[in-house]
Order: sequence, then C-alpha cells, then structure tokens
Amino acid sequence: MQQLRRLGTGIGWRPEIAEAVERMPGIDWVEAVAENVCPGHVPESLLRLRERGVTVVPHGVSLGLGGADRPDESRLTALAERAEALGSPLVTEHIAFVRAGGPLTASPLLEAGHLLPVPRTRDALDVLCANVRAAQAALPVPLAVENIAALISWPGEEMTEGQFLYDLADRTGVHLLIDVANLHTNHVNRGEDPSKALDELPVEAIAYVHVAGGFERDGVWHDSHAHPVPEAVLGILADLASRVAPPGVLLERDENFPGPAELERELAAIRRTVTRARARATVGAGTRGGVTYAPTPPKAITGDGVVPDPGAAGRPEHTAAAPVEPATGVEDAARQRLALAQAALLSALVAGTPAPEGFDRVRLGVQARALAAKRADVVAKVAPELPEILAEVYRPAFLAYAQGHPMSGGYRRDALDFAEHLLLAGLPESAETRLLREWWLERSGPAPLSRRPGARLVRATRRVLLGR
Repeated sequence: MQQLRRLGTGIGWRPEIAEAVERMPGIDWVEAVAENVCPGHVPESLLRLRERGVTVVPHGVSLGLGGADRPDESRLTALAERAEALGSPLVTEHIAFVRAGGPLTASPLLEAGHLLPVPRTRDALDVLCANVRAAQAALPVPLAVENIAALISWPGEEMTEGQFLYDLADRTGVHLLIDVANLHTNHVNRGEDPSKALDELPVEAIAYVHVAGGFERDGVWHDSHAHPVPEAVLGILADLASRVAPPGVLLERDENFPGPAELERELAAIRRTVTRARARATVGAGTRGGVTYAPTPPKAITGDGVVPDPGAAGRPEHTAAAPVEPATGVEDAARQRLALAQAALLSALVAGTPAPEGFDRVRLGVQARALAAKRADVVAKVAPELPEILAEVYRPAFLAYAQGHPMSGGYRRDALDFAEHLLLAGLPESAETRLLREWWLERSGPAPLSRRPGARLVRATRRVLLGR
C-alpha cells in the first residue's frame, strides 16, 4: 500500500467559519464537503488557503459505496472533478448506504438523507469491495473510506467492525479514514469496544483521523458534530495514536459553531493528546482506560494487485487499483440480497413499513425520528424562506409530512414537494399562504413546462393553486 502524504492538524472547512479558519494558526489542511464545492466556482477562501500551501481534501457524502447498486458514474465524475479542482492528494467517502430500492428490488427508490450502516456480512463486503474498486478506477487520486456512526445494529452480522475494515483494506488496497468519534458512538449505541476495533484494523492503512463531538440522550449517543469533543473521544484518539502516528488529524464541526477561540482550544487539545500518546509509545507503553499496556504491533497488509499507475505522472501521489472486473453471478446475487435487505430497512425508517425481522424496533424508532429531524433541519437550510414564512408551524408540519412522504429526489426537491403538499392540502387563505404559494410557483421550474419531467403534474398543480 502506497504511503500517503502526511497532513498534520486540520479542521473541517465550512462557509460559516471560513474567515476564522483562514486566521487560525497551525492549520496544515482542511476538509471540504465535496458536494458543496463547484469545480468552476471554488470558494475564494479555499483558493486563498491553497495559495498559502494548505492542503484541501474533498469529503464526499452521497456516493453510497456501501449500497447494493454500483457507484453512479456521474457522482464519481463529480468527485474526481473536485479533487482535480482543489489539487487534492486524496478524496474520501463513507462505508455507508444512502439510498435503496430501485431496479434491483422493483420498488421505488428511497433516499435516506443520511449515512446508514451496512451489515457486516460477506455479501455486503463483496459488494463494498467491488464498489470501492470501481471508485478507485474512476478517481485521479487515492481513495480513503470512513467508518460511520450508527444508532442501529443489523441482525446476523458475521464480522466485527475491525475485521470488516481489515478485510476491506486487504482486498482493495483502499486507505482508511478512522473517525474516533464514531467508534465512541458505536461503543455507546451498540456496545462495541473501540480498543478491540483498533486491535483488529490495519492501522498502517490509515490516511487520517476525524475527531468530533456529540451528546447523549436517553442512553443513545447522537453524533451531532455540533458539540464539544468529549474526553471519551480524546481517549480513543490517544489509544489510536499510541499504536501509530496518524498522518493527519482533523476536527469536524458542522453546526452550532462556537467562536474561533473555542475551536482553537479544541485543536490544541487534539494536538496535545496525540503528542502525549506518541511520547508514551516511544518508551514502549501507553494507557488505555487507565491500564498500562504494550502497544499492539502493526499488522501486515497486502494490497489486491495495487501497482503504480504510469499515467499518473504529474498528478498527486496516485495509486491505481486493480482493474475492475466484470460482475460475476456470485456478485450479482450478493447485490440482489443486499438490495432487498437495505430497501426493507430504509422503507421502515422513512416510509413507515413494518420493521424487518431481527431489528430492535425501539431503536429503529429512534433512528426514524432522527432522520426526520435531520431532514427538517436540512430543508430549512436549503430553503430558509420556508421556516420564515411558516414560523413556528414549520417544524411540526414538516415532521408530519415526512411520516408519509419519503424523500426521493434530494433536499431541494423535498422542499418544493413539502410546500406543494401544504398548498394542495387546502391551507386557509392568509398572508402566509399567499407567500408560500408565490414561493412555490417561483421555484417550481423554468418554462417551458412541457420539457420538464413531471410537467403534467406541475401544470395541474399550478391550475389548482391559481384557482383555474
């Protein structure tokens, strides 16, 4: 496995804190959500950071490598374009599925709007390895994939998280992005020992590490990325750093941004944690949960046909994956089984169908409510006029709407569909209703309507809303 560039200490770049990030001392690199960066219009803040020598890494959230379908070529192309536009040494994504249904199941395609866990089974691993190889072949730079946080567990799992990640890296040569906050989340929510996961995974495959905060409510840990990093997460970071010098460590914050001084204090705590753990490691001992131990020696790992790409000259540190092989009947059967399982789970979470056998129904309810709440929050961000128009009615109205209307076309489409639903439900005529009607009509699509998908429905809706 090719050694990646050492990144140092970084922070998640978000527009809300862009100016503060530019002024922060000691920032070696930043990570930007790939879907929020347009290759032809890279934010000026990111361009200024690049000019100063700060590395920018695009972090994808919508590819769905853990899903049953093969990776969408247009999404892979978009991710590759962002890597090239930012001059990035690698790109990252998640070991998760984000949509289910469609042709493989002969059912409607559903969007989760969230990263959902894949079952740690041989079927899921076979599909994931094939999808990762396809992504590696399509990207101009190396790929690293991230372990995710979860509220729910799949029944009948055949591997631990560490074993699953080890086999994935061994079979594909993919790098790992280890999120220690997600290891903590899974410890609280699924009873999984973070130290055991670190014992089992190939630490030398780590590209970098995420650190983030969250909160606990009613025995469930919510990986919010909107709260300070807790000591428990720093403890897992120390455990990891006692085993291997992480090439990069990054602080993630997505909501409820504090002032620059608080962010800098968190970054200082992260640096201090890594420095102390590495110092202990050099004298042959570390501390895990108050117990002194000898650091676990690194495991050997073999890539799966990974060779240098002669065509990568002039591109940043590219490693080509093994050629993507045509799907076999075994792989197709695994995709079919995985597709049915994921569609059943996602339908239970977002469409109110019965819980699949073997799942904890109470925990599924917690996850379903969390998905609906996140959906309401994101729609309020992409369409801020809706909560302004509807005021305190917005959130309960959206949550009621979400129970019977799964998302199928992204958050912007979801905002339009929600407004249309309210208007067709026959709201009493008021100033708010008129504003909502004007908002929907203005955004429901460019003319001529006859050329748009669903044009007949839009025309009919317009007639109803305009009283014609």
